[in-house]
Amino acid sequence: MASSNKPYIEHSFHLNDYITTNIEAINMEINSALILRLEKLANLQLTEQERQKLGDDLGKIVDMVNQLQEVNTDGVEPLIYLSDRGAVLRKDEVNHQLDINTALANAPQQDGTYFQVPKVSKK
Repeated sequence: MASSNKPYIEHSFHLNDYITTNIEAINMEINSALILRLEKLANLQLTEQERQKLGDDLGKIVDMVNQLQEVNTDGVEPLIYLSDRGAVLRKDEVNHQLDINTALANAPQQDGTYFQVPKVSKK
């Protein structure tokens, strides 16, 4: 499996004059424990060959992000929209609602009214 141990660099950039976002990525190692955890979280059953390929692909993605982190963007304004139109918003209207039984039909766990999911918060 590919692994990347290069440290990331903290970058700060401004989105318009109101929002400042700091991107601080962490040092990430792609290993079999991570792949098994991702497999479990995604509710997948992968073969060893698929796990190997996933690890290699994730390693390539991390390496690409590391390479992008090295680009000097000082003085470059962030691109927020690809066109001058900005965000095109639609009316917020409720439509295409599912009844409860249809919505819960494929849920791995449910109680007849709500989806049941594992607790992910430690609080």
